[in-house]
Amino acid sequence: MNHSFGPVQLIRPTRHGDARGWFTEVYSEPVFAERGIDCRFVQDNHSMSAARFTLRGLHFQTPPRGQDKLVRCIRGRIFDVAVDLRKDSPTFGNWVGAELSAENGFQLFVPIGFGHGFLTLEDDCEVVYKCSDTYAPSHDGGVLWNDPAIGIDWPMPAGTIPELSAKDQLHPSLAEFDSPFAYNGEPLAPLI
Repeated sequence: MNHSFGPVQLIRPTRHGDARGWFTEVYSEPVFAERGIDCRFVQDNHSMSAARFTLRGLHFQTPPRGQDKLVRCIRGRIFDVAVDLRKDSPTFGNWVGAELSAENGFQLFVPIGFGHGFLTLEDDCEVVYKCSDTYAPSHDGGVLWNDPAIGIDWPMPAGTIPELSAKDQLHPSLAEFDSPFAYNGEPLAPLI
């Protein structure tokens, strides 16, 4: 089974720059294993969102096809979010978020058992992410992006309605969601 049970982590790769620009190592299996991220990534995804305030989420895949994700923004800026969906977790329904941008180079590791979503903060944002399992439509799931029980503070002007897919408008609320994810003894913690 391909599972990483590490926490949600904000990763800040070091950039080495000179007059030509910069170089960064965005993924190294042994370096990530030292951080407790020991999954094997088998699929890379790339999305482009044309309009500012496009919202994608909150998505996950259910067991046995769960996906750990390593997310980064390579063009523009996004607000990236992970929501604890693990049954019996003391932090069930809690969320963490961070700004990922082409400029800062930060990445968010989202383990299995967490819903994932992001809001674009600029036009023409591109997001790439690694997944520990391939896409499995029969295991595709989500929870509602604006569920007040979760209370994500999406950074957009009051009254703004984000661009959403039809599917993302129809996800169940947290109260309607029967979680298939087990709690591993590690509660969600603030990003450091």
